[in-house]
Amino acid sequence: MPRRNIVRNTALLTASSLLMSAIGMVFQAWLAARLGPAGLGLWQLTLSVTGLAATFAISGVRFAATRLVAEELGREEAGDVRAAVRRCLAYASVFGMAALLILLLLAEPVGMLAIEDARTIPSLRLAAFSLPCIALSSALTGYFTACGRIGRPTLVHLLEQLAEIGLVWFFLRRVPRDDLMRCAASVTLGHVLADYLSLVWMLLAYLHDRQEHASANGGSKALTGRLLHIALPLALSAYARSALTTVQHLLVPRGLHAAGYSADRALAGYGIVHGMALPLLLFPSCLLGALSELTVPELTEAQVRGEMGAIRHTVRSLLKNSFLYSFAVGSFLFLCAEPLAFCVYKSSQAGRYIRILAPLVPILYTDMAADGCLKGLGQQLWYMGINVLDALLGLLLVWQLLPRFALTGYLALVYLTEIFNFVLSMWRLRLVLLRSDAPCGGHRPCGGSERCAYRAAS
Repeated sequence: MPRRNIVRNTALLTASSLLMSAIGMVFQAWLAARLGPAGLGLWQLTLSVTGLAATFAISGVRFAATRLVAEELGREEAGDVRAAVRRCLAYASVFGMAALLILLLLAEPVGMLAIEDARTIPSLRLAAFSLPCIALSSALTGYFTACGRIGRPTLVHLLEQLAEIGLVWFFLRRVPRDDLMRCAASVTLGHVLADYLSLVWMLLAYLHDRQEHASANGGSKALTGRLLHIALPLALSAYARSALTTVQHLLVPRGLHAAGYSADRALAGYGIVHGMALPLLLFPSCLLGALSELTVPELTEAQVRGEMGAIRHTVRSLLKNSFLYSFAVGSFLFLCAEPLAFCVYKSSQAGRYIRILAPLVPILYTDMAADGCLKGLGQQLWYMGINVLDALLGLLLVWQLLPRFALTGYLALVYLTEIFNFVLSMWRLRLVLLRSDAPCGGHRPCGGSERCAYRAAS
């Protein structure tokens, strides 16, 4: 990807991310006021389950589409981009429909037995219908990311967000404030309809864009095998991590209840940390999210060409800038936590948790950049393996700390798991950069020649 395009796309993605994050923050603040801390906590628990279902629906297809298309674009011979996208869409359709059926069948037992709140069942059933849309949109987003043409999906995501806010507002106006079941279902319905609109817009954008890619006659071999080789291991590790994280989130209110909190107070405490403090803490990370996302195809193409010097320069520059930016953000959040939280949420309690978590910002943001580098260098299995270990540690700490230390124990859990993840990610990335065979993920340096074992296996 030309350097000029990278700078332009980074600026575009950063500006759009800032805009969408700002809109999302305002919407989150309004939703917190409309639902209340207990309602927000109930909604977050529903999201933890639907997030697991969405992980199964996506099954690694977004990253697989990004890498597969980037490989086709980076080949010296003609790559077949259209064929790669077709396979990714077929893969997404299969897993998306399977996720829809599974969540529909399991909505009632999950709501009654896992969440232990029947008010979540209608939301779970509604959310199931968005899963195929999420999977297909993820595949198309991966295509646009690899091609370096992010303007269209960026516009689609912005329109989707605005549509979701309008739909949620429309439906919530028609339900009583104290009916948390109908409130949660109204929010879910707005989200589902926005997902369908987003998919239609994304498909139209792709159909217009694909005209620039001619189908190759035998230029790329074994696309299906390469797709499965990339996506399935990533999907399996994502299942494990998402399942562990979901169980962890479901255990938080129970742990708080065991510590002496009432049911509503436990939901409220969980809602304040996850629905107020963490979204505000992560809001400025949209800049690094944009850089990390665009780094994946850049590093992949450099890897295919064997440009190790460019890889090292890109990674070190991204990590350095990420740390400097995150340190400034963390300092600002620490100093301005209370007035910022009161301005956004009208909650001094959220400001207290923001100040406690602010010193973690440099680790959170730099780890985000390191994860993008690992995925771009074909280290997705290591990346997901680290996240699985992180989730296992979190599950153990929830079980051990929350019944004894309540929310203080949960905040300690956040610190310990994020530091653990950061240390392992940086250790693996350092090994990849130091090894002379890093460009091919374990093979001899290729120097861009046809003898490269990585390219032969592709």
